[in-house]
Formats: sequence, structure tokens, C-alpha cells
Amino acid sequence: MKKIYIILTHTGTVLSKIIKTFTRDEFSHSSISLDKNLKQMYSFGRLNPYNAFIGGFVHEYIDDGTFKRFSNTVAKVYSLDVTEEQYEKVKNNIEKIQKEKKNYQFNTIGLFAAGFNKKIQKEKSFYCAEFVKHVMENSNINIQLPEAIKPEDFKKIPGLKEIYDGFLRNYKVIV
Repeated sequence: MKKIYIILTHTGTVLSKIIKTFTRDEFSHSSISLDKNLKQMYSFGRLNPYNAFIGGFVHEYIDDGTFKRFSNTVAKVYSLDVTEEQYEKVKNNIEKIQKEKKNYQFNTIGLFAAGFNKKIQKEKSFYCAEFVKHVMENSNINIQLPEAIKPEDFKKIPGLKEIYDGFLRNYKVIV
């Protein structure tokens, strides 16, 4: 067995506060990682930490980029046991999108529609939770989550184990 990691965060930015207002959820962003140190953490989000309006596929870091700029980001980190085959598929699905990242866009309309429990999907376009869900489903991981996905929905995955709750910047100290 291998593990993948689901990271739920809230940065406190204007956009994240708007998302929380609509969803009434604790977290406004989700990421997926292939390692417990979160060095291989991926999502769809800000391409530039200073501009919320230009987004796409991002390799995220606890101590750089958006999470460095918003150092009071709160997070919950979860682990999920997967088979070797599922792990390799997750890795391959992420690598495929990473190689073609210039062909992908941030699904802004889909993000706001999800706040109203509606799904608006555009080809080669994701917001954070759509991306994480897409990678998991295309890796044959049975997650049975709603079509209009929000970060909080990942908490409902059977077998998910919470391994951290606190400021994201402190995660590396605890693990």
C-alpha cells in the first residue's frame, strides 16, 4: 500500500472569504500530494501569489508562493491508503496535466457555480477541487463525491485519515 495526501486550506484572502461565504465551509481550497512532506503538492490555483485572477495548474509549496505570502493559512492534511497501481495512476495523471499545463485554464465559472451546488465544466479547465477529484477518479480511486465538488466534500471519502490540523506553515515541524 502507498499513501496520497489531500490538503484542505483557507488562506484568508478576499477570494477565499467569498468562497467561504457562499459555501459556508471551513476550507476554500484543496490540493493533492504524493508525499507526506507535501513537496509534491498540486492543485489549480493562483499562478502568481499577488494576482487572484490568473489561475491554472500549480505545484504548491508550504514555504513559497501563495502559501508563503499568506503565512496564516490554516490547513487540514489527510492521508489515504491506495494501491501501488492507483498511486502510479495518480502520479501519471498529475504529470500528464503538468506537461500540458499551458493548455489548461482555471474554471472560474465552475468555481462559483459549485457554491450554488451546480456543475459547470469546461474542457481542459478545473478549479482546485475539480482537479483533485478528476485525478482521483481517473486513478480508479472510489471516492463517490458530488458532481459539484467543494473542498469540504473530500472529508467524506471512506478511509481518509486526518493527520494534521493547524497553520500550514507549521506542518513540516510536526511531521
